Amino acid sequence: MPDEEHAARLYESANEILANAGLHAYEISNYAGPGQECRHNLTYWRYGEYVGIGPGAHGRVVQSDGSKSATRQVRLPEAWLREVECNGHAGEEPEALSRRARLEELLMMGLRLAEGVPCARIIEETGCTFEEALDPGALEPLIEAELLCLDDTVLRATEAGRLRLDAVLGALLA
Repeated sequence: MPDEEHAARLYESANEILANAGLHAYEISNYAGPGQECRHNLTYWRYGEYVGIGPGAHGRVVQSDGSKSATRQVRLPEAWLREVECNGHAGEEPEALSRRARLEELLMMGLRLAEGVPCARIIEETGCTFEEALDPGALEPLIEAELLCLDDTVLRATEAGRLRLDAVLGALLA
């Protein structure tokens, strides 16, 4: 594997080559022409609702009370098939996601996108004000370092921030 600096240069080169070919980086590792973005994957990155069906699949399902659950299917294909044959399904017990877990998942997925995360979604997922959900003491240094940008409606990782997203998320969610 290349070291981090070499990997970063390769990533930046790929961005430039693909942009010159008319393909924009709408997500950290996905490029598309205008209007050709993968709708399937955008559901995950926008922290939408989805159901996992096959062996090892997982999902995120909103309950009638507005809570969100993580669902998982039995991982091993043989065990999954046996469960389906015996019980009619192979779903494990759903896990209720805390508001904090919802915030973490929303940011981990949404900050991968060039479009960022709508502030309204942060409020919706946490039930808190934006300032209560995200510690200004953690957020401001990331904005000052030009790793994140925040306007009235969206929190985004900058190009430099997407390149260092693991570290940005670690600092933001500490």
